[in-house]
Amino acid sequence: MMRQLVAVFCALALMVPAPASAWGFYAHETTADIAEANVSPETRAKIRQLMRSEAMLGTPECALATIQDASVWPDCVRRTFWRWGYTAAWHYRTTPICEAYNPRANCSGGNCVTAQIERSHRILADESLPDHIRLEALAFMVHFTGDIHMPLHSGDRDDRGGNDRETDYGIVPSLNLHWIWDGPMAERAISDPADPVIRRYSAAERAELAGGAAADWGRESWEISRSFVYPTAFDTDDVCGAELPMKTALSQEDIVRGVPIAKRRVQQAGLRIADLLESAFAPGPLAAPER
Repeated sequence: MMRQLVAVFCALALMVPAPASAWGFYAHETTADIAEANVSPETRAKIRQLMRSEAMLGTPECALATIQDASVWPDCVRRTFWRWGYTAAWHYRTTPICEAYNPRANCSGGNCVTAQIERSHRILADESLPDHIRLEALAFMVHFTGDIHMPLHSGDRDDRGGNDRETDYGIVPSLNLHWIWDGPMAERAISDPADPVIRRYSAAERAELAGGAAADWGRESWEISRSFVYPTAFDTDDVCGAELPMKTALSQEDIVRGVPIAKRRVQQAGLRIADLLESAFAPGPLAAPER
């Protein structure tokens, strides 16, 4: 009994949400690890060159010396709200799951994750800009590409992407639906030593997992929210036909079903970050973003 109580206590401690760490530091850093393993040596060298301008950013409290740092830097700096608070809306673009998907909605003035991925990619690719400006863009691009792959950064059911839905996670009580997909679900999905996600992927795997543009990735997350996240959390296929309770729970069976989905999204994010980095550092003219 004592061992069981200790185990529950430890689980509770691990699940307490850390402030301002969308999709969890572990998941974000894993996407960076995947990307780093799947870019060319030339691209890795160019990233290292940009990292030498870190001091010019004036964020000593938030390191930006590696691609892993880049994956979490935007969450770190926005804690200094007076300076970086304007970036808060860049981390998501929620679309109601009970309405048709519109890739241009909820993004006034480019203040959403899809627009900022495109913007950051263009800045990173512009060699006429100072290195520290391009480095900041690299960090935003890497982080936001991770964010857009977390389903509840796109799908919403009148609850701020699940933030307002108190949700038990197995034996762990009173988290919220958004945090579960941000943290413990993703962490469980990428922690299987028998099937590591950080590795070099084959051309066939990359063809199957990667590709597309930011609007496509947002649509994928919205569809997962609509077809799996909300129906599973509330045990109904009709998530739009009735009022959903503000309190729910994920059973162990629900969690097991969700893990492969979370794992695939982390893999996709990492490989798509790799593609963005390669194209940003590639010689030649930069194509206009898709609209």
